[in-house]
Amino acid sequence: YPGGASMPLHQALRRHASELRTVLPRHEQGGGFAAQGYARTTGRPGVCIATSGPGATNLVTTIADAKLDSIPMIAITGQVKTPVIGSDAFQETPIVEVCRGISKHHYLVGDVQDLSRVVQEAFYVATTGRPGPVLIDLPKDVQENQCIPDWDVPMNLPGYRPDVGQVSSEQVKHVAAAIKLAKRPVLYCGGGIIASGASDELRQLAHRLGAPVVMTLMGLGGLPSKDEHCLDMLGMHGSVYANWAVRDCDLLVAIGVRFDDRVTGKLEAFAQHAKIIHVDVDASELNKNKPAHIPIVADAKAFLSALLLELKSDYDFSDWLGQCQQWKAENPYTYDEEFDGILPQHAIKQLSDLTQDRQTIISVGVGQHQMWSAQYFSFQQPRTWMSSSGLGTMGFGLPAAIGAQAANPDALVVDIDGDGSFQMNIQELATCFCEKLPVK
Repeated sequence: YPGGASMPLHQALRRHASELRTVLPRHEQGGGFAAQGYARTTGRPGVCIATSGPGATNLVTTIADAKLDSIPMIAITGQVKTPVIGSDAFQETPIVEVCRGISKHHYLVGDVQDLSRVVQEAFYVATTGRPGPVLIDLPKDVQENQCIPDWDVPMNLPGYRPDVGQVSSEQVKHVAAAIKLAKRPVLYCGGGIIASGASDELRQLAHRLGAPVVMTLMGLGGLPSKDEHCLDMLGMHGSVYANWAVRDCDLLVAIGVRFDDRVTGKLEAFAQHAKIIHVDVDASELNKNKPAHIPIVADAKAFLSALLLELKSDYDFSDWLGQCQQWKAENPYTYDEEFDGILPQHAIKQLSDLTQDRQTIISVGVGQHQMWSAQYFSFQQPRTWMSSSGLGTMGFGLPAAIGAQAANPDALVVDIDGDGSFQMNIQELATCFCEKLPVK
């Protein structure tokens, strides 16, 4: 969304209109969440631009949202000219300081010669390791200056080592041994499965072991909900059968999750009879909430690939899987099907049934409708479900759907929303109309 301090950026975008599509939102928060919709459905970083001051602060919620859900996003903000930074100039805010704790990395660019390096670094940081948002704050005089860019300038990121290296063969052997000793294993999977593109490997592991799989809100779609090993979502809004499986398991293999409070409830009572294996690309997540018996720093896809190669024995957890499937059959999600009207759960289930044969992407706001959507829509593919999960931001649904539709023009994109969430960014209906984005 343009403003005085970002106008040179928009003039430059206009000169490259044939190469870069610029979608004009009606609010900076709409632009930030649309960038997330692009990123969440493609895996590629979404980019949003705002002016200085209130434009930049209107992006803050979207940056915090992307940080908590590990979404790659580049937020570019205009800034007042460098000579007046710190003078409380018109529409000035110290946006780097504001976002220091809610961004993965941040820049205040003081020299136009640094731009090639900064932008290269920003995309690298946003997309490597645990993905996240990167802020680039651009003073107006830097935007107005000119340079001959050095596209091959080396990056300068001392201390940033996103490559966790090869998966330790010893650790993989320990995991394989733990699985061999188990009687009731459960695979507990989250957004890390989606981010690393590990859905196929997860399905192969579940089928190789014959083990049940439970998923977080961020992990939905990681395993097709129609798969016989799928126990759907766990936690306070999850299924009875998923929670019972975790309660009674003796081995919990947690991959790309963070043991969030909405999943665990009382930490000391969560999976209290189980040996816990925790795999995450971010070392700071290991032993943060729940101690792990085998903590492993690794990319989810790389770990699952290595484990599949290591598992040579025949495993028979059919009795345990059968028990979980029996729980699932006896305790399904239910609503009053005798009600003479259209309940939200009924509408969502019908939508799910009617759209299973086409590419369908669902976004939601935050609230009860969000949980009903997670429970009653049947997700068969990764990157078809968009939810503000960690931050829980009302107003997320409509603009996220806009970004998803721009990125996936042939898909059916549906925002299932609540009246409160919908009204928070309802102005983005104008964006749908003007940009010819047929969001439902």
